[in-house]
Amino acid sequence: MHEITLCQRAIELMEQQARQNNAQRITAVWLKIGAFSCVETSALTFCFELVCRGTLAEGCALHIEEQQAECWCPDCQQYVTLLTQRVRRCPQCQSDKLQIVADDGMQIMRLEIE
Repeated sequence: MHEITLCQRAIELMEQQARQNNAQRITAVWLKIGAFSCVETSALTFCFELVCRGTLAEGCALHIEEQQAECWCPDCQQYVTLLTQRVRRCPQCQSDKLQIVADDGMQIMRLEIE
């Protein structure tokens, strides 16, 4: 389960930013999860709550945006969204030459502090 490691690193970064801004508490965070990140949202939510205990982010509201599996099809010359990350064929022309546009990581998009 790599979600706990991701949460630990996110909390470190969040606390670093909060301290630089003389914050007493982190009240909310918005995370963007890449479509190809292999992050399980329910596991991330569970781990986030655990990792926040005893930190500036304890009780912090977690907002998650899951990115769609967007790819560029050089044959169709258009962006397409895959229905599943496992099937990497263009839904328009069935080409297997797709270039992945979607991210494979996790980003902290916004932080709310007091």
